[in-house]
Amino acid sequence: MMEVLKVTDLDVSYGESKIINSVSLTLFDNESVALMGRNGMGKTTLIKALIGLLPSQSGSICINSVEISQLPSHKRVEAGMGYVPQGRMIFPYLTVEENLLAGLEAVEEKVVPDFVYEVFPVLKEMRNRRGGNLSGGQQQQLAIGRTLVSRPKVFLLDEPTEGIQPSIIKDIAQTLNVLKGELGFSLLVAEQALSFALEVADRFAIIERGQIVHEATRADVDEAEIRSYLTI
Repeated sequence: MMEVLKVTDLDVSYGESKIINSVSLTLFDNESVALMGRNGMGKTTLIKALIGLLPSQSGSICINSVEISQLPSHKRVEAGMGYVPQGRMIFPYLTVEENLLAGLEAVEEKVVPDFVYEVFPVLKEMRNRRGGNLSGGQQQQLAIGRTLVSRPKVFLLDEPTEGIQPSIIKDIAQTLNVLKGELGFSLLVAEQALSFALEVADRFAIIERGQIVHEATRADVDEAEIRSYLTI
């Protein structure tokens, strides 16, 4: 299998406090990895460091063997990264269609691809509605669609189930699986909900106090063991 994202010995600090400590992580072609752990253990910090919103003090981040750890965020997007932050961060005063077009900034053809409206029909129905008027689940679909229009190789998704009703969570998981098959991206999702992670992940990585402390494949995953890392 080809390595699409390779993170080696990454250190990230807030001031004097080291939050990510020598993390190494590999994401293979068309693979989904769930990065799991309790609040405050470093999931969001690691994702933000990978996309370039936080600087790393040392270590390496490569996409398809190209070093990107010193590049600004927009250059990492050009190199093939896509990112949906915690809280979704759509543009509330723009329409659904305008939000989707905003994701095409780095793409020559400024037309919303058909696949977005095919897999998220609610976005087609509401394409002239302001993003801020959508429900939490609809906004999450919009945020995912906006990121995927540029067809990233590596898709970073931070806490996608936060504040979303369970029925929509299952729909989003199934849609991500369909899109991954069609578009061929690799997915790294930071998540606390094990039910969602089990729907999408080929592999699980548990982060605790800024270090990867446990890894498992879908075939050998022990749900009880993973739950033990997620409960206080």
